[in-house]
Amino acid sequence: MKVVSRQERGSETRAEGILAAFGIAPDGSVSGAAHGGAFVPDPGGTELKTFNPSTGEVIATVRTAGVDEVGAAALATQNAFLRWRSVPAPRRGEIVRRLGEAFRERKEALARLISLENGKILGEARGEVQEVIDICDFAVGLSRQLYGNQMHSERPGHRLTEQWHPLGVVGIISAFNFPVAVPGWGWALALVCGDSVLWKPSSLTPLISIAAQQVFHEVTAGTEAEGVFALAIGSGATVGEALLADNRIPLIQATGSCDLGERVQSALAKRAGRSILELGGNNAVIILDDADLDLALRAVLFGAVGTAGQRCTSTRRLILQDGIADVFLERLVKAYGTVRIGDPLDASTLMGPLVSSVAVEDFGKGVAAITEQGGDLLAGGGVLADRPGYFVEPTIFASRAE
Repeated sequence: MKVVSRQERGSETRAEGILAAFGIAPDGSVSGAAHGGAFVPDPGGTELKTFNPSTGEVIATVRTAGVDEVGAAALATQNAFLRWRSVPAPRRGEIVRRLGEAFRERKEALARLISLENGKILGEARGEVQEVIDICDFAVGLSRQLYGNQMHSERPGHRLTEQWHPLGVVGIISAFNFPVAVPGWGWALALVCGDSVLWKPSSLTPLISIAAQQVFHEVTAGTEAEGVFALAIGSGATVGEALLADNRIPLIQATGSCDLGERVQSALAKRAGRSILELGGNNAVIILDDADLDLALRAVLFGAVGTAGQRCTSTRRLILQDGIADVFLERLVKAYGTVRIGDPLDASTLMGPLVSSVAVEDFGKGVAAITEQGGDLLAGGGVLADRPGYFVEPTIFASRAE
């Protein structure tokens, strides 16, 4: 493991430049609520501070949405839906194409903001914005392929036709680890299908969602799509619960923990709502004796340390066949020792910080729990407390045979 611990001169200036691309002042205050094609100047929720996980310093303060703003956003997006659903699907696809182009034009600026606020290394952040661009391309094609079946009827002179109709307002609850890509998978398809979108992003990455909302406003202003996007930043207890309870939102797309998924399902079942869930994982890689160990090593290493291990798809378990187990573990431990940990905006960094101080605490609790259960520490296990920010060591434990 190589720790890149230098404090770059001018880091504040660099952050200022990243924020300036979206009109955000360092340590300034911005609105976290938007509907009807504009931000709400003074939303009624509490103030939320967002932190740079590389330094632990405050980046800015977000004025979050209150319950009233959520209700106003739901009404505004419902009204926008009533207009948008009548727009021909290929025309809806054209709006999504323009959105994809706007994200392409702002790709570097958005990626740098993701690295600043989320802690994801810049290469991954660029890839995440590219996912938004790619799903827009995909959705544009679908806008001319919203097919329905035609079937013969048992009645003479009749034919059965299947036609799919827009659903309504789609609520999106997204997580910090993919702050634009995963919600993008939802809104691009929702728009093509004729639906509007009310987005509650993670409170850990609010500035990224505000930047994306700015792009939405710029592209849709003066078009049939103006007002189809709404944003409500706030806590799950306030904004999240309001979305789950609102009958004007027939579908919720939620990304997060399994506990979140249970809460979403429970709340929506009471009002016959629908859900699309992407929840936590406990992913294993199985490596057999005849595997290409070079390929497996690269896959396991980045699968585990990419996004500092904070993805639902992160590699969390290894199941190794006896013939290669010792050799592979030796190589993996050695590879972990070469991982460069540090500033996610530095091109040489492979692993950035965890997203928050709470995540660091959870990491420590996890290490303690595994140790208590008899796990054998092979690599890492420590918090890098000798520098600011939320950095930890990538860690490997061997479990007991039972």
